[in-house]
Amino acid sequence: MANPTFEENTTRFLDWFKALPGASFHDEIEIQDLRDRNRGRGIIAKADIPEDTVLFTIPRASIINTETSDLAKRIPDVFATTVLDDADNEADEDGIEASGPPDNWVSLILVMIYEYLQGENSRWKHYFDVLPTEFDTLMWWSDKELDHLQASSIVAKIGKNDADSMFRTRVVPVIENHPDVFYPQGSHRLSEDELILLAHRIGSTIMAYAFDLENDEEDANQEEEDEWVEDKEGKVLMGMVPMADILNADAEFNAHVNHEEDCLTVTAIRPIAAGQEVLNYYGPLGNGELLRRYGYVSLHHARYDVVELPWDSVSSALKETLPIDDAIWGKVAEELDPEEVEDAFVIDRDLEEPDSRGEFHGTKTLRRLPEDLREQINALLKLVRRLNPEAVPDKQRRDEICLSAMRRAFQLKLAEYATTAEEDAELLSKNTISGRPAMALFVRYGEKLLLQEAIKLSTEEIDNLNSRQHEETQPSAKRLRTQ
Repeated sequence: MANPTFEENTTRFLDWFKALPGASFHDEIEIQDLRDRNRGRGIIAKADIPEDTVLFTIPRASIINTETSDLAKRIPDVFATTVLDDADNEADEDGIEASGPPDNWVSLILVMIYEYLQGENSRWKHYFDVLPTEFDTLMWWSDKELDHLQASSIVAKIGKNDADSMFRTRVVPVIENHPDVFYPQGSHRLSEDELILLAHRIGSTIMAYAFDLENDEEDANQEEEDEWVEDKEGKVLMGMVPMADILNADAEFNAHVNHEEDCLTVTAIRPIAAGQEVLNYYGPLGNGELLRRYGYVSLHHARYDVVELPWDSVSSALKETLPIDDAIWGKVAEELDPEEVEDAFVIDRDLEEPDSRGEFHGTKTLRRLPEDLREQINALLKLVRRLNPEAVPDKQRRDEICLSAMRRAFQLKLAEYATTAEEDAELLSKNTISGRPAMALFVRYGEKLLLQEAIKLSTEEIDNLNSRQHEETQPSAKRLRTQ
């Protein structure tokens, strides 16, 4: 029998979803094939939809997690004391020991692998059929493809080796120790390498689609806020939510996922015109982080782009700006408390999030230089002044050195990229690059624009500082008249 088509899988999933007790799906929306827009499936309005319309309802019993799957009941010793406080619902770099209970991240991976291996026997079979099998998240990029990101710090956050270690120590042993539980009778048993590949696939699915589930008892009396924004804080139970994850997302959006005692509801937060896509919100993420977690980039998310600036680069810029004896720098380093020295700083625009209608208002440019960076440079310069007062004679000179060093650090970071922002802008305008190289181009271009804004802002602050100094050194008009 031929494999079902993309559309057939969609139809079967929708029929399965509508048949769930307590589920609803509005007549004026539909699931569409958006692969021509590189968006997989999405939900589109067939007619104008008023604000506050409930678009669909998801019964909690349909969510895949450790409480709804029977895996935890079949191997209770493994899940006896599942940890629910993982920092970000991702592989813990330090938590790769083979003993101890699984955290919420590992637990959901085990549950998802178990349900996937059940095939037709899993009640979520039609849901698995519409989940992706290929990903554009950075975990799956080749080294050559990653090179297109150039000097972006997002590459260092991929964590593939940490994930491999976690899978081999926390996931594979559970499956291999309970083969009769994970594999239906007569089914093919996977090798360790095949299990690792499957774990990566399931892990990427969870990264891109899982929701954090609130504890009903703790939150029954709390007001609805933004608890369902998919920021993966990892403080509560995780789950895969059928239909909610069909929604695509952007930094300007028109729908919100609310949770109630027995169900989740997706509601229009402003009018949605016929033909418009229903969009969720993943939080104020820059395109680098959006690409790492979810495998796509967005023009609206560019305003939340960030650049990470290592302290080593700032230190080099500072020594270049203030050329004093190396012995003095050595003494300064000795007096610094390593625990109080930040090793990296984030440059971002620190913008407000979209309003309650999913819309953004206000400036989209950098307004302030990183205050924590300024404070650390000034703390170091105060030590320099104590050792060599002539190098930093007063606050005016200290501020000038600080701003000049910051600007130079921004320039050095910008120079680390293999192409200029102007060259990237030309590549974008030609629209001849596609796929992963195009997404990498968009990420690095956004970071370069942010660095250019930081250079411009630091230059303006230096000019203002010099202007005030000039005014202070000029005789006042009154004194001139009396001379």
